[in-house]
Amino acid sequence: MITREQFLLRQPSFPKVEPTDPYYYDVACKLFDLLKKSEDLDVYPDALIGRAALCIVGYLQDVIADCGVWRSFVNECRRLYGRTIPFYEIGEDYVDYELNREDVRFLMWYALSMYYEPLRLTDPLDSRFEKAADACMTLLSEVYDDAPVPEGYMRWRHVELNDPEDTKEVVELAQWLFMHSYLLTPAFALTLSEIMEDIEMPSGRSDKRGETGKDKKDFDYVMRERLDEAMQQMPTGPLAMFTGEWVTLVLGGSIPEESAAPSMQPHKYYTSFIKATGGKEIAYFQTYDELNRFFIDSLGWEADTEHLPMMKEDHDFVLLVNHDKGLLVARNVARCIAAPDNSLYDREYAATHAINLLTVRGVCPADLLHYICERGWLPDARFPGSDDTHLVADNYDFIARCYLQLYYRGD
Repeated sequence: MITREQFLLRQPSFPKVEPTDPYYYDVACKLFDLLKKSEDLDVYPDALIGRAALCIVGYLQDVIADCGVWRSFVNECRRLYGRTIPFYEIGEDYVDYELNREDVRFLMWYALSMYYEPLRLTDPLDSRFEKAADACMTLLSEVYDDAPVPEGYMRWRHVELNDPEDTKEVVELAQWLFMHSYLLTPAFALTLSEIMEDIEMPSGRSDKRGETGKDKKDFDYVMRERLDEAMQQMPTGPLAMFTGEWVTLVLGGSIPEESAAPSMQPHKYYTSFIKATGGKEIAYFQTYDELNRFFIDSLGWEADTEHLPMMKEDHDFVLLVNHDKGLLVARNVARCIAAPDNSLYDREYAATHAINLLTVRGVCPADLLHYICERGWLPDARFPGSDDTHLVADNYDFIARCYLQLYYRGD
């Protein structure tokens, strides 16, 4: 079930209770009951079904009030990818920024995948999401025309992004978007778990539960501090945008594009790397010994030394050089890269493991991922159980943003 407190925590006016909140809480509970009865979703715990229902009812509230969160997502998807939503083709009956079956289908995949680690890599085209979306649409269509406008979702309608008098409202929008909004929080779930795992109590020990009163106060204090830092420094949401970017989209409609001017002088490793590889910016090495020999013989690193010794037990290395940033080293990924001159490429291995480069944090550095995907060198990536490589190839940037977050969008 969904508790009243769980619903209210997601609302923009929390802790204030708006007159329309009981109506939408009832819709959320009906959605939960509907999804809970579905045999297709019996692999998901009740708590996950509840989160998915809250995500769908948040979308309903957003489009009825035209709050701007879903509108921002759709507009940014069109700017980035030339399509309305990832994965799914929209039909002729699709109406911008209103209730749509394709939107609900996407949100079912998004919520259930991002919130649930055991099934995190479920294929977006899995029929379970389509059936669940159809079931939800039956109820949502019944209430859509007569549902009251959710008052909490209207609160930023007249807020100006750069008006000093609206600063408090802008900050509260940022906090709600990051901490509680239906669209951003699912993608932040894994990052939140990582933060909680990493918190060290002042006593020097790790304590995730805070069993005593003092421990709980210490944990809560550190947690609030880390979340404040995350809101300032980490991307979130399905597009892995920073909180300020989301706020700018919701209130301003677009994000000013910035382009960094390239440096005139190449990085110190760039010239020697290009010379050693005959003009190529990328090289592959099966063993650590081969990699280390390249460092010494081609880049001029100190002889008779084991460089990057923490990688001695790894294999299938990739080196990528960038004119401005310098040298990047990746390990255990070369077999997935279908570059014309990569003799280590293994199609059978890549069919199973290539998707990890886009979905598992820390497997592949972002600059390398951009480099190989832009060139079509990850052709075998597919969701487990699926043979559809085109789905991944067509949506690789979105997949990487959604799953990798800071590991993809961070510098």
